Amino acid sequence: MKTATIALALAALIGAAQAASAEDTLKLAVGQRGNWDTSVSEIGQRAGIFKKHGLALDIVYTNGSGETQQAVISGSVDIGCSTGVMGVLAAYAKGAPVRVISAETTGAGDLYWYVKKDSPIKTIQDANGHSIAYSTHGSSTNGVVLAFIQQYKLDKAKAVAMGGPSANITAVMTGQVDIGWAAPPFGLDQLDKGDIRMIATGNDAAAFKGQTVRLNIVNANYLKAHEDIVKRYMAAYRETVDFMYHDPKALDIYTDWLKISIAKAKRTRDDFFKWPAIDPDKIVGLDQIVKDAVDLKFTAKPLTKEQLADLIRIPPR
Repeated sequence: MKTATIALALAALIGAAQAASAEDTLKLAVGQRGNWDTSVSEIGQRAGIFKKHGLALDIVYTNGSGETQQAVISGSVDIGCSTGVMGVLAAYAKGAPVRVISAETTGAGDLYWYVKKDSPIKTIQDANGHSIAYSTHGSSTNGVVLAFIQQYKLDKAKAVAMGGPSANITAVMTGQVDIGWAAPPFGLDQLDKGDIRMIATGNDAAAFKGQTVRLNIVNANYLKAHEDIVKRYMAAYRETVDFMYHDPKALDIYTDWLKISIAKAKRTRDDFFKWPAIDPDKIVGLDQIVKDAVDLKFTAKPLTKEQLADLIRIPPR
């Protein structure tokens, strides 16, 4: 009897070890921890969705897509989430080993720019002679700020790389920068209390309104060697996006992770990321994006159709 018990215990241990080894580990760099759109991988992992697809995610969070993209290019991570579309086009045009595996966010209404409550700046058009923050070079916030400067002829405004929302609120409140940026749920409390005033959203930049602004990318060498793993990642990613909009448990996971209220989580999703804002399968406005990349000086010339076909490798459903 004792021998049989030991044998069963050993079998259970071997089975557990085999199950663990069956999971492939993916290294991810994700910009801006806690934003609704950047939380897909985190929520999916906590919900067990990626595990169901045989994946364990090793997630590192960055201050913006400049850092995320560099981690992918160097090969220190396999996949980068929430990288600015202009930065991706620029990197590919320079020969960097990046490929697009999905859209990440379409529309820029989640991004907003703000000032202290007593600032003389009332709208983004008053920004001439003032500093405007973005996260990192090549990010969606970088692209929006450059679009603001071009669209509103803010030739005396200064674009400043200021990292994530936490660094921005400190910089604005201490006078290091005049106009900061954020995305919900960050800053909602300060807005509600009147400590800061919103003066623009990303949709006020015509070049970004209604277009895909962020992408998910993979290291090209990793994709070539591990195409099946990337396909499974995207299958789990799609399943998680559906879960985030159709199952109340997703909000519970999100709020538990960030330690925020359900009301704030629901407001973040429903007011700033209405479906299909994070639909991974559709890159919207690509022809215009390619043109805007030249106008905003991210690329020297438009990418060709052949280049775009090589760059964009969204796995089929």
